[in-house]
Amino acid sequence: MRLIAAAVFCIALSAYAQSNRPKDLQPLPEPPPPPQPQIDQSLEPEVTIIKRGKETIEEYRVHGRLYMIKVTPASTGIPYYLIDENGTGKFSRRDDLDNPVKVPMWVILSF
Repeated sequence: MRLIAAAVFCIALSAYAQSNRPKDLQPLPEPPPPPQPQIDQSLEPEVTIIKRGKETIEEYRVHGRLYMIKVTPASTGIPYYLIDENGTGKFSRRDDLDNPVKVPMWVILSF
């Protein structure tokens, strides 16, 4: 019984809300498109690709400063990265760019 009363109340309330609407409503104008982001072309990295046989070295620079080197060795074909994280000129090796932490793993026992 309460469910039927609640349904009737909701229908009556929506009909009342629509009857109080002003007659001279106009549709809203289309909103303007969002502004396009301005990309600073000076922050775009300069990439130099060096091929030595089957080995590939890619050097990444911004404003002439070398900040990352991607090395793809001929032996494995799996790239690794040398990254200057602090801008000091000292590069640290990463096997991928997603996870900076490399957990040491040793074989303790093998069957």
